[in-house]
Amino acid sequence: MHTQETERDVSLGAAAKQAAERASTLVRLELELAALEIKRKLSSLGVGIGLALGAAVLFVYALGFGLATIAAGIATAMSVWAALLIVTVGLLLIGGLLGLLGLRSIQKGSPPVPEEAIREAKLTTEALKHNGHS
Repeated sequence: MHTQETERDVSLGAAAKQAAERASTLVRLELELAALEIKRKLSSLGVGIGLALGAAVLFVYALGFGLATIAAGIATAMSVWAALLIVTVGLLLIGGLLGLLGLRSIQKGSPPVPEEAIREAKLTTEALKHNGHS
């Protein structure tokens, strides 16, 4: 028999089920946001590390050309020495540029913590604590 009390129990059960489903959806979406944010930051870290390694390789070559410049300056005429010096300076400039780009990319991606997802989770927790009231 349908009474007012059984209707209240049914509506209460439905409301509880709906609240649980919404909470589950919120948690799933926040985890997805965290995963996307971490993926973006790790990608920046990877690019930064690659650029920094490229810069390191160029600095090793620059050191080699610098030493060759000294040797050529001592052993040969001025034109060979000047050519080697120009190559050395060019490698140092490119290596410095790559190093700065790599450093900026590493700083942008670290620490790999999902800050936006954490902030959103805190806001959701506060909203649930206050039952949606300000």
